[in-house]
Amino acid sequence: MQNIENGSFLISHPTLLEDSFFKAIVLITHHNFEETIGLVVNQPSKIKLHEIINDIPNSDFPVYIGGPVSKNSIHFIHSLGRLIPNSIKIYNGLYFGGDFDVVKDLIWKGKINKENMRFFAGYSGWEANQLEDELKENSWILKEKNLKLSMKYSNKDYWSEIIRKMDKKYAIWANFPKNPSLN
Repeated sequence: MQNIENGSFLISHPTLLEDSFFKAIVLITHHNFEETIGLVVNQPSKIKLHEIINDIPNSDFPVYIGGPVSKNSIHFIHSLGRLIPNSIKIYNGLYFGGDFDVVKDLIWKGKINKENMRFFAGYSGWEANQLEDELKENSWILKEKNLKLSMKYSNKDYWSEIIRKMDKKYAIWANFPKNPSLN
């Protein structure tokens, strides 16, 4: 079995029907022996950042649903590197978090856009060994961090596109309906 590490991606099995994880792609942002934390990168909400953060200019930054845990918390990934202090490098060109006051300032200055920053409400979390067990049950496919995340991809279609690019044995999943018994 592959190792889970920061920057790995989880691709949900199409029969994982929990709304938070149906056709989900989860970026692992933190993994150690006690817990694993990640963000669902392909579930945009209808909420814009300025609707939940008062001192952000009226902008069209969508807020993605990062997962079912702490839905009132805001997290972000970006490609701005050390421009945002206290960022954690996930892999070359992708960072997690950082000083949110600096982020707000850069938004006001027009230096942050949807191409280099993505915001999330909530996150996905697993206790020690929980994710490993779910991987053994084939609820997820673990992809190494060579799967490059594009900030341009925003919805469930990204899941289907990734599935099509994977091993041919997964290709049939690409058009899998949420409830196959209704077909």
